[in-house]
Amino acid sequence: MLPSIKQLRYICAVAEYKHFSKAAEACHVTQSTLSAAIQELESQLGVVVFERNKKTVLITPLGEKLLHQARLILGNVEDFVGLAKSHDEALTGEIRLGVIPTIGPFMLPQLLAQLRHHYPKLKLFLKEDLSANLLQQLQEGKLDLAILAFPYPMPDMETLPLFRDDFVLCLPPGHQLEGSKLVRQQQLQGESLLLLEEGHCLRDHALEACKLQSTATDVVYQGTSLHTLVQMVANGLGVTLLPAISVAADVLGDTDLQIREFGNENVSRKIGMAWRKSDPRREEYLLLSEFIKANTSGAIPIS
Repeated sequence: MLPSIKQLRYICAVAEYKHFSKAAEACHVTQSTLSAAIQELESQLGVVVFERNKKTVLITPLGEKLLHQARLILGNVEDFVGLAKSHDEALTGEIRLGVIPTIGPFMLPQLLAQLRHHYPKLKLFLKEDLSANLLQQLQEGKLDLAILAFPYPMPDMETLPLFRDDFVLCLPPGHQLEGSKLVRQQQLQGESLLLLEEGHCLRDHALEACKLQSTATDVVYQGTSLHTLVQMVANGLGVTLLPAISVAADVLGDTDLQIREFGNENVSRKIGMAWRKSDPRREEYLLLSEFIKANTSGAIPIS
């Protein structure tokens, strides 16, 4: 007997939550139903996907490989459904869009208002999460699209650059660099540089863009959001790098913080879209990408 779609969804849920009870709740079934279905799957295939004990759920090495394939299958099932809907009018129906936290709050409010005006039949469901989680949800078919910062490894996905997002330096009033109209990368040497905590790709992109090693500066990974970083700078804890789209969206608020651009150096990140290569709605996503480019403040076209 072949595995069912439900069984594949169940093992992916357990892998995501590392907990049978939470996975069952997410799948809207009882824990006994979910556990029985997974045990039946393992028995049918003659494999062990999960190691179970009272404290945690571990995925076996073979289970990791099976989970990767299960996510691809679930993604293909969603594409099957999407193909049936692809004859509809462009940008109508539902699109499940994932976006990383350093983009969503600054790009989406203005964009969503414009989308509602131009495409009133489009129902956009949003999910904000870290890049790694968005990729997994794309693979499983839980998301149709993701907007994130490149470079980021996206196997089995088609990617499309949208625009360039420059980094700017955020300084407290009275800082020694306040008198500079433009700053250079090497001027960050020795500064207390406030960045987001581990897991946020902005941290790595900012360091790479400035050609900095963590040993060259006093890098402090404390911020949980860009708004938190702004408040940390306002309290004299250091300086930070902010994406231009966040400054255009008034992330500074009513603070007295100073913004300085970098000179002729390319201190930036690329913002792009990603979707499954098998997704039949590619033309719609390309249309949406052009709309995003035309309606995002602070965005710089990629030449």
